[in-house]
Amino acid sequence: MGPGITIFEKSVRGKRSCSLPALDVPRVEAGDVLPEGALRKGELRLPEVSESEIVRHFVGLSVLNHHVDKDFYPLGSCTMKYNPKVNERVAALDGFSQVHPLTDAALAQGALGVIYELGRSLCEITGMDDITMAPAAGAHGELTGMLVVRAYHADRGQPRKKVLIPDSAHGTNPASVRIAGYHAVEVKSGPDGRLSPEALKPHLNAEVAAIMITNPNTLGLFESGICQISKMVHDVGGLVYMDGANMNALLGISRPGDFGIDVVHLNLHKTFSTPHGGGGPGSGPVAVKTALAPYLPLPLVEKHPGGYRWAAGRAKSIGRVHTFYGNFGVVVKAYCYLLMAGGEGLGKVAESAIINANYLMARLKTTYTLPYDGVCKHEFVLSGKDKVRAGVRTIDIAKRLMDYGFHPPTVYFPLIVEEALMIEPTETESRETLDRFAEAMEKIAAEIEHDPALVQGAPYTTPVGRVDEGLAARRLEVAE
Repeated sequence: MGPGITIFEKSVRGKRSCSLPALDVPRVEAGDVLPEGALRKGELRLPEVSESEIVRHFVGLSVLNHHVDKDFYPLGSCTMKYNPKVNERVAALDGFSQVHPLTDAALAQGALGVIYELGRSLCEITGMDDITMAPAAGAHGELTGMLVVRAYHADRGQPRKKVLIPDSAHGTNPASVRIAGYHAVEVKSGPDGRLSPEALKPHLNAEVAAIMITNPNTLGLFESGICQISKMVHDVGGLVYMDGANMNALLGISRPGDFGIDVVHLNLHKTFSTPHGGGGPGSGPVAVKTALAPYLPLPLVEKHPGGYRWAAGRAKSIGRVHTFYGNFGVVVKAYCYLLMAGGEGLGKVAESAIINANYLMARLKTTYTLPYDGVCKHEFVLSGKDKVRAGVRTIDIAKRLMDYGFHPPTVYFPLIVEEALMIEPTETESRETLDRFAEAMEKIAAEIEHDPALVQGAPYTTPVGRVDEGLAARRLEVAE
């Protein structure tokens, strides 16, 4: 029986995975110690299987899932890099994994130290002055940052109304802006895929609270006009927020605080090695310049001669954005990664990510359309629009890639590229892996030329074949 069969179908009455010793204490019935409402009404439905069957079942299920330890995971704008296993071992130490969030600060100096020291390191990396480690992921960091922006303007008597967002920004940006109470205004990119000061100028006035810019943007291009853009927004009293999800391209090379950014969120579960596939957990710290520090959410950790402690309340703080202090395990892994890499190593991370992306882009741009040619940063975007004439769309290419053992890249994003394939190789992949991926993409292109129906029907080797994506999104219930 294969791993796709449920464990209940493997159940045989009477099988056991272990044997227990004879009861050597007085027997107590559940009804004698539990209230009536807590007692089970029917039989407990558990599978009856042997230990080896349990292990084989769950190991079988695990290999059906694609993950970064299994093979290449080129998910554009998500930095699915390999996670060094030492990070997991360090995070699993009892002093980190078993510490209770209500432990007195005097008894949790190591944990508080990790939070504080990582925060200081991230401030140095980004060129910012203060930071909160509380947000649980990137979009949560975006919202936190925009709430800080709102508090800053409200404290000056004018909360303002609009936030400018380039059309090359991450898709969660407009949602974060709306939840924070602002109106999102789209600004069109230029023909080179970048935001131009000329395109920005008509939107600038006293109602602009901030611009929310992703840099490098979702095309993998560095916003070369960022210094001038920052100055223009500052000149009308606005702030500059940077979505830092693409920080993997800047580490040790460029600091957001040095090119005019006031607020930036980071994705520890992307840039600092903990893959976020499978739903998390994540961590999205928000770093700010000094003027915005009073509005950061609590709690915050401070360092004093006697050690680390929770900071006293800040009257202008936006309050709490997470229970306790965020996803601490991800913080530990990120700090371990940062310490092992060091300053020089972080610079090599970005350099290697950029080299890998440009190498792969150069290999594939003759087989697929490259809408924005030129040097990219950590990722690039291809278009499959030339394949549509054969009846093959980007989703078909993505499905066919699964038959070659690769996770598909991000598809249909950014929206400004027709039939988009957004590819980020990260720095942890070897040239041999990149070549295997490129060869697979080239083979798929050849299949489209000679047998498009083959690609249209993919995948053929996965546990589940073609599904109705729209129906799956609308009907969430899963049959037992």
